[in-house]
Amino acid sequence: MYDREKFLKALENKGYKARYFATGKEAADYVCSQVKGCTVGFGGSATIEELDLVDRLAENNTCFSPEMKYRPKELTFNEAALDTLRTDVFLLSVNGAAEDGTLVNIDGTGNRVGSSLFGHKKVYFIFSENKVMPTLDEAVERARNVASPKNAAFLECRTPCAVKGDKCYDCSSPDRICNAMVIYMHAMEGTEMEVVLTGETLGY
Repeated sequence: MYDREKFLKALENKGYKARYFATGKEAADYVCSQVKGCTVGFGGSATIEELDLVDRLAENNTCFSPEMKYRPKELTFNEAALDTLRTDVFLLSVNGAAEDGTLVNIDGTGNRVGSSLFGHKKVYFIFSENKVMPTLDEAVERARNVASPKNAAFLECRTPCAVKGDKCYDCSSPDRICNAMVIYMHAMEGTEMEVVLTGETLGY
């Protein structure tokens, strides 16, 4: 178990705005109340999908996502991902977090982590507190051995982690989705960053 207040304070000390909500709906309602009249981009996220944030934010914003469900049929994944790089606001989740406020993400193509680092007026990290670990080592462990195998299985990748469902095998499969790991030591300079944390377990 982690110390929620310590985590939120640590995030603020690292330059993030930080908000906690007991339920995913409250978290989603808050984000929708803050993001209006903007262009909005999304990184692939089961959490954002479960919160229906793309559809909800599309009511008051112009939204861009490379995910198949939302991508215009005439655009390739890369073309749609480039559109998300140019938006005012970008939303994503994390694969793990440490109690000291350090965040961890693993990516395959780089559009999600790349967009989280530069180019937007504001970035929201939206995730549930079950992803918060006591230490950075444990957050990395979670990202590699919990979140990534589940994501690979969801994407129907033919990787050892997806087939066996137990851990990362650091494979060389053509379907490998773990090609870069970003550790956010501090909020990025020049971009407003906010963590929206929820007590309801979402995503993986």
